[in-house]
Amino acid sequence: MTAMRAVCLDIQLARRVITRPSASGSEDFDSVTEAQFNQMVAEDRFALYWSAHGLRYGVPETIDDLRRTAEAVLVNLSRAALLQAQEVFGDFRVIHLTAATEVLAQRLAGRGREDAETVARRLAQTGKPLPDGLRSVTKIDNSGALDTAVLAALDVL
Repeated sequence: MTAMRAVCLDIQLARRVITRPSASGSEDFDSVTEAQFNQMVAEDRFALYWSAHGLRYGVPETIDDLRRTAEAVLVNLSRAALLQAQEVFGDFRVIHLTAATEVLAQRLAGRGREDAETVARRLAQTGKPLPDGLRSVTKIDNSGALDTAVLAALDVL
């Protein structure tokens, strides 16, 4: 997503809120505790939220401001949140980035956020289909050069 933003400045990236320590990877996100996340839910501060991989994720309601001013807004979502996002955002498109299992395993290990068991669970999820009912899905293989995947994704937008 950052690479797409670097090529096209009219694209904005939605910053997620995650119940994960902020020092655990390269993604730019807001780290909160489970209690803080629950408070944000109670205060209706998310456009959408979900659970995946033992964590909770939220897209702040401020995404609406980005959507009014940007050509496109990108947000990293889990399969579990796609149908909800389609309902919330309406003009929603899924860019389903995939990679060969061995490439994904190498990338996950390289991030250093998950232990071997968690990586194995994540890899087991890769073959799962996206939920039925999504209106606009484009699948892009991201096993090779990043530039190739970026250009393919920009074509979708």
